[in-house]
Amino acid sequence: MKVGTAIAEILKREGVSIICGYPLNYIIDYAAAIDVRPVITRAERIAGHMADAISRMTSGKTIGVYVTQHGPGIENGMGAVAVAYGESIPMLVLPMGYLRSDSFVAPHFNSSISLRSFTKSVEPVLFGKDVPDIMRRAFSRLRNGRGGPVVVEIPIDVWHEEVPEPLEYTPVCATRYAPDPAAARRAAEMLVAARRPVMYAGQGVHFAEAWPQLRRLAETLALPVLTSLEGKSAFPETHELALGAAGLTMPRTVHHFVEQADLVFGIGCSFTKTSFGLRMPRGKTVIHATLDPAHLDNETPVTLGLIGDAALTLEALQVEVERLLGGRPRDCRDVAAEIKTVHEAWLAEWMPKLTSDETPLTPYRVIWDLYHAVDVANTVITHDAGSPRDQLAPFWKCTQPLTYLGWGKTTHLGYGLGLAMGAKLARPEKLCINVWGDAAIGFTGMDFETCVRERIPILSILFNNFCMAMETPVMGVSGRKYGTTEISGDYAAMARAFGGYGERVTDTAQIIPAIRRAIEQTHKGVPALLEFITCRELAASRMNKSFYVAALPEPV
Repeated sequence: MKVGTAIAEILKREGVSIICGYPLNYIIDYAAAIDVRPVITRAERIAGHMADAISRMTSGKTIGVYVTQHGPGIENGMGAVAVAYGESIPMLVLPMGYLRSDSFVAPHFNSSISLRSFTKSVEPVLFGKDVPDIMRRAFSRLRNGRGGPVVVEIPIDVWHEEVPEPLEYTPVCATRYAPDPAAARRAAEMLVAARRPVMYAGQGVHFAEAWPQLRRLAETLALPVLTSLEGKSAFPETHELALGAAGLTMPRTVHHFVEQADLVFGIGCSFTKTSFGLRMPRGKTVIHATLDPAHLDNETPVTLGLIGDAALTLEALQVEVERLLGGRPRDCRDVAAEIKTVHEAWLAEWMPKLTSDETPLTPYRVIWDLYHAVDVANTVITHDAGSPRDQLAPFWKCTQPLTYLGWGKTTHLGYGLGLAMGAKLARPEKLCINVWGDAAIGFTGMDFETCVRERIPILSILFNNFCMAMETPVMGVSGRKYGTTEISGDYAAMARAFGGYGERVTDTAQIIPAIRRAIEQTHKGVPALLEFITCRELAASRMNKSFYVAALPEPV
């Protein structure tokens, strides 16, 4: 069989039913021939973001596949690979390559060289006979260890080669590993002895599907739980022990409990230093449970490390904790009461924003009404970079796992649209929402047409304030002299022009009715975009002090 037939068959055997990409890549037709659906976008990067979301929504059980043309195709799509690397997402990237004889001739783009610094592994197919082994290595790296994109580059002249028949390929094994039992015992002793411990849950909990184990240990120890943005929804945020998610913005409960903690237990997280995540205060006792030993002592000094799958780690700790507590869970009433007091005081300060009748609308009123208009448990929501992320994250309380696709380390504008589209492909029964701004839609808005054409009925919530609000504090001179922060567009009209549902909303009384109308359209299979005309909102529930758009002295 030909190389393309073999690769398509291997994808199918590994459980792939959808590939996302942009031509020209021969795998598109080879996959379609055996009923693997190709979804064709308007821009390469969006296809990668969709594949990224498919892996996230299935906890890596189904691997998202991203295909592009050689040269300019993968050059345009590098951003999707880079952000998946930054967020540790397993994603198979299948770019075409130049002729083998030309692949090392400048200025040809060689994926096997150029993508190596932000992928888990890269390998070219040089001979057809090697396809089964190369694909086996790729899927093994995708299904084992910490996530990340894996690249298999297929030169354009390899497609005509033969792969020996019958195709010798069986799906790869997926393994899990658990921490040292002695370390688990010591961690349990430290947790039981701590006066004010907190648990910090990251994305590893999602990929290990360790949600029940996380909740059980928290309830046994009366442990307050916060999450990273990537880990958001790993713990029900309506639970009495929930603190919320820590990003650039966060509920006050997060800051309050972390600052006062004598022990922080990080599970399935990296503690990577980022402006869009928790800055761990120095001087804390830290237990760090992670899949990747490279994370230990990388940014945060660690007292005790546990290496292994989040579910297996939590199960081992549960056994040891129950032994130490004699099988009796701790009373959580005092901790729950403290969380409730801090949270209610913080929320009361924000209620004027969340329920404001001002016009232009504040984004906080839109978020508040959206939250109360949808079935949160059956909604998957994501944000875009900048203000939408920072305004949404503290106030959206998830109740079910994988209902919030959080991110932030590389902060690509336009990422949220592809994530929502991929989420809808993976979970068509869910209402899938992306919240973005008028800057982000300028990067990827054309792919709303992909939603229409490919029958991906998501709901887009767009905040349009006709400017780049977050950048205003550091672009005052250029903004006044040259209008550098001013942007414009009628995006509801754009959505209608593409064949979707588009509505512009300017009145608070119409927020919820418009949301209901848009959701009804998605039920009919029509993608919807609601454009809310908002004020230039700069207020944020921010606890971290260092951030690149902090106000600077104007140049003289």
